[in-house]
Amino acid sequence: MNDEYKSLFSADTASFMRSPVREIFKRVDLSKIYSFAGGYPSPDAFDLEGIRQFACQIIDTVGSKAFQYNATQGTPELRQALSDRYGVSVERVQITTSSQQGIDVCTRVLVDPGDVVLTSNPSYLGALQSFRSYRATIVGVGHSDDDNEFRQAYVDAIERCLSQGKKIKFLYMIPDFQNPSGETLSLSQRKILVELARHYGFLIVEDSPYRELRYRGATVPTIYSLDPDRVLHLGSFSKILAPGLRVGWILGNPAVLEQIYVCKQSLDLCPPVFDQYIATRFVTSGRIDANIEKIKALYSERCEGMQRLLAQYMPQGVTWTHPDGGLFLFLTMPRGFDSVKFYDRALDNGVAYVAGSFFHTDGGGLNTMRLNFSFMTLDRIDKGLQLLARLIKEELAELKLQ
Repeated sequence: MNDEYKSLFSADTASFMRSPVREIFKRVDLSKIYSFAGGYPSPDAFDLEGIRQFACQIIDTVGSKAFQYNATQGTPELRQALSDRYGVSVERVQITTSSQQGIDVCTRVLVDPGDVVLTSNPSYLGALQSFRSYRATIVGVGHSDDDNEFRQAYVDAIERCLSQGKKIKFLYMIPDFQNPSGETLSLSQRKILVELARHYGFLIVEDSPYRELRYRGATVPTIYSLDPDRVLHLGSFSKILAPGLRVGWILGNPAVLEQIYVCKQSLDLCPPVFDQYIATRFVTSGRIDANIEKIKALYSERCEGMQRLLAQYMPQGVTWTHPDGGLFLFLTMPRGFDSVKFYDRALDNGVAYVAGSFFHTDGGGLNTMRLNFSFMTLDRIDKGLQLLARLIKEELAELKLQ
């Protein structure tokens, strides 16, 4: 019977990639381990009272309309609220069923099999899954803090693709507190990417789910603000309100959004309507900003705490990134350490992470891992890092890498 089903699957299914994060969640109860694995917000970040109040108000004032089909572009109320919040015209706002759908629908509209999607290396796993499902050629470019090296790395990658007769459709980038690294692109590097996109004729998909969660340092302008007609900017309420609402948005040129609008008609007809009304109330009342400030205070303590604890517990030779915001930091062990093989040992002892190689476009990064600091309390982060550090130290000793 399995072979019979296999013969019925489309050719695209061979390109589907399992998420190791989702596989972890199938395997273990998060409440019973120290989980640095997912990108889960803290339950303390949810404004349940605000959601309760607004839900009742919506039922009283909007009534059955909140539970009916609505526009594929999103409810007019939410589109207007985001238009006002981000200073763009309403026709430049498309609501999505989460920013993950935003990634997927942009890829579906723009990419034919074999077309190139440029991205950072490492990059967000969920985006790589989407690109592969549409049989895109994924070209990852390593990061450099030096602007000249940064530019040259992208030029080399672009020229190599063009010399092979490949067509580059877009560059995917998380410029603020990147997933998985936690790093942020400078303004000069954002300008370089826009310059290259203009010169070589491709688009930029700017994924910004963490942008408003900055804990230190000055805010950097969005890539979208540098060229609104060449950049598709993806936003989400998942990290600043609640992921269960499944509401996100795309800001972009109306000509591109028109194609996304038509595509979405065959995907979900319309984003969750009741959830959009709740999000609208949060935005228009200003309560979203109060919630963001609460979240920033909570996560800032955990971010700084995790870095302090890593310095206290991790053995010599282990390094990590120092993010100014977001949900993650990236750990690097000495070469020869395999975080994929090490994973079972860690999980058997009650601690979970995501191996860094899953985020790499070229199979590299075996000696890296992504750690989340938003989900657990600082006390549990402390206990989890003590355990993880001990296991890493034992592994390094066995591998004679210390």
